[in-house]
Amino acid sequence: MEREIYDRMAEIDGDHWWFVGRRAIVGQLIDSYAPKGRPLAILEVGCGTGSNIPLLKTYGTVDAIEPDDGARELSTRRTGVAVKGGYLPDGVMLEDGAYDLIVLLDVLEHIPEDRPALAALRRKLKPGGRLLLTVPACPWMWSAHDVAHHHQRRYTLKSLKAVLKGSGFELIHQSHFNSLLFPLIAGIRLLGKITGREGGDDAVPARGVNRLLSRLFGGERYLVDKVSLPFGVSIAAVAGPVTR
Repeated sequence: MEREIYDRMAEIDGDHWWFVGRRAIVGQLIDSYAPKGRPLAILEVGCGTGSNIPLLKTYGTVDAIEPDDGARELSTRRTGVAVKGGYLPDGVMLEDGAYDLIVLLDVLEHIPEDRPALAALRRKLKPGGRLLLTVPACPWMWSAHDVAHHHQRRYTLKSLKAVLKGSGFELIHQSHFNSLLFPLIAGIRLLGKITGREGGDDAVPARGVNRLLSRLFGGERYLVDKVSLPFGVSIAAVAGPVTR
C-alpha cells in the first residue's frame, strides 16, 4: 500500500468502527475455533500498524511479519513485538511447525500468489493448528478503495474455499460478515460507479455515528462463528491443514 495509507491507518485503527468491529469478530472466531487449553503461539501475517496485536496477545505469545518498513517500525514501537520483514511465499524466515494459530486479516488479497503463500504458511502450523483469515468479498464491488490499497482481487465463498483447498487446507468454517451494513455500503459503491465519483471510505464518522456503527458491525460476532451468512462486504474463514 502507499505510505499515506499506512499513516492514515495508524491514525484511525484504534477507533474507526470498521477496525473495532472486525476485532470483535476475530476475537469471537478465535474463542470458537482456536486450539484450547493452553496459551497459543500465534503468528500475524501482514500486521500493518499493529492494531490487532494487543487482542492477539490476550490468547498467547505473538510473532508478526510486515513487509512495509515504516509500518513494521511503527508496529514494533506500538506493541513491543519485534516484527519481522519479508514477503510470502519465499521471503519470510519462520520455523516450521511453530504456531497454533496463524492470522491474516485483510492481507491475502494483497498477495499476488495467494495459493503458494498459504501453502508456505501451512508448513508453519503445529499439528491441529488453525489458520484464520478475512478478505474482501463481492468482486463486483471493486472500487477505487481496492485500487488505492493495492488489492489483487476480491473473493467469493467459492473462490476462497478453492484457494484454501489448493494450498493444502481443509475449510472448517466460513461466513460473510459486515452483513447488516451491506445494503448501505453496496449502495454507496454502486452510486460511485454510476457517477464516476469513487473515493476513499476510511474517514471516521461523528462520534455517535461511529459508536453506533461499531456496535452494529461488532454485534455480528454472535452469528459469524455459528452460521454462514449468505452476503456481506467481507468473508471470514477458519481452516486447518489437510491431514488425510
